[in-house]
Formats: sequence, structure tokens, C-alpha cells
Amino acid sequence: MTATFSWRQSKRSQPRVDEACLRTYSSQFSDVMEMLAPVASVSDYLDAHQEWFTRCAAPMTVQPLDVNAYRLQLGKFGNFGFEVEPKIDLVLLPQQQGVYRIETLAPALPVDEGYNVDFQASLKLCPQEQHTLVQWELDLSVGIRLPAFIGVLPEALVQSSGDHLLRQIVRQISRRLTWKVQEDFHAHAGLACPPRRRALF
Repeated sequence: MTATFSWRQSKRSQPRVDEACLRTYSSQFSDVMEMLAPVASVSDYLDAHQEWFTRCAAPMTVQPLDVNAYRLQLGKFGNFGFEVEPKIDLVLLPQQQGVYRIETLAPALPVDEGYNVDFQASLKLCPQEQHTLVQWELDLSVGIRLPAFIGVLPEALVQSSGDHLLRQIVRQISRRLTWKVQEDFHAHAGLACPPRRRALF
């Protein structure tokens, strides 16, 4: 099955400017990942995230915080010569009736370092006749304290820069992680992995 991707701006994605020049950009992303095994096998694999999460998150640096939480160093992102190197603390919650959730450990991160990231993802296991589909959605919000010179640029250009930043982060911590989990699962199970599919954005 071809993986499907959608990129759509949410209502809260309009930039917000406050006295601290903090702008907030938000969007939603959805993906379908095919696993060529029954739900029970996929569930057993996902439950044991301590065995695969650090490996699949590479080349991002991962620091375990506790049995279910990790700190990720995402790398450099930015535009107009302005860059941030965000970290994000994620907690992988135990499944509830075939649904997994991955959330920021502290959604309201301080903006002293120039950014905050709120990552809210859900993964749903959907059994098929011979395999399992993992349907997941991501709601991502990024707050950036922009330098003063950005304010003199056209609003449309500043908005497109924020959207570009979101797409960079999604590619880094969502799409790439999805592919690596898919490949790692099939290698672990001794199965052929479905081919990667190119994203539509």
C-alpha cells in the first residue's frame, strides 16, 4: 500500500505576535505505515520501545529520561540565516486499546532559548487480512522568538518561513522515524519491508 501524507494548516496556524516577538506556527500531519504482520506482533514490537526507539531515531541524539521518556536533539533548523537547535522531551505512553500516543513531556517549554515545541501524536493499529496498518496523526506547534529584523519583512514571507520550519521538523522527527521503525520492525521479524514512498510535500 502506498503511504499517504497530508499537510494542512490548522486554524491556530496564523502567526501570533506578542511583546516578546514570539510567533507560533501549527499544523497537522497524517501518515499510514504498512506492517506485514498481524496486530499482535506489531503491538509487541511497539510496546518494547526501549529496544528500538534510540536506534530508529538516529542520527538524532537521544537521551533516555526514564522508562518511557526521551530527550531528542533535533539538529539545526531555520531560515533567513536565523537558526535554532531545538531539543524536545517526548513520552511514549503505553497503548490503550490499540492506540499509542507520543507527547511532549512538558508542552509549555520555556522560551528563554528562543523556541518551544509541542508534539502530540497518536498511532492506531488497524488489522487487515494479512497485515497491519498503523495510522497516525501528528499535531505540531512550534513557537519561535524571531530576531527583530524579521519584523520588517513582508508578512507572507515570514509566514512561509515558519511553514518551512515546520516541514523541516516533520521530516526530521516524524517521516524519517516512521520509515526507520517500519524497516526496523521488518528486519527484526525477518520479513521483507514494503518500499519507502515519497511524501507529497
